[in-house]
Amino acid sequence: MLTNPFEDPDQYYYALINEQDQYSLWPASVQLPPGWAVAHGPADRDACLEHIEVNWTDMRPARTVPGR
Repeated sequence: MLTNPFEDPDQYYYALINEQDQYSLWPASVQLPPGWAVAHGPADRDACLEHIEVNWTDMRPARTVPGR
């Protein structure tokens, strides 16, 4: 049975960031989507989720936030 690479606890992941300072959890085994860069990882899923939680304090896209 195939597992979903986005939910596999035994897989390595990246915490990605885009130009709007938005984050995404991404499996290290899957090609990065255009417009996204690695902010953390590869690391285990929990470490990447922690990085996202600590660093993504404002969910709004950067272009909609005054002063960003």
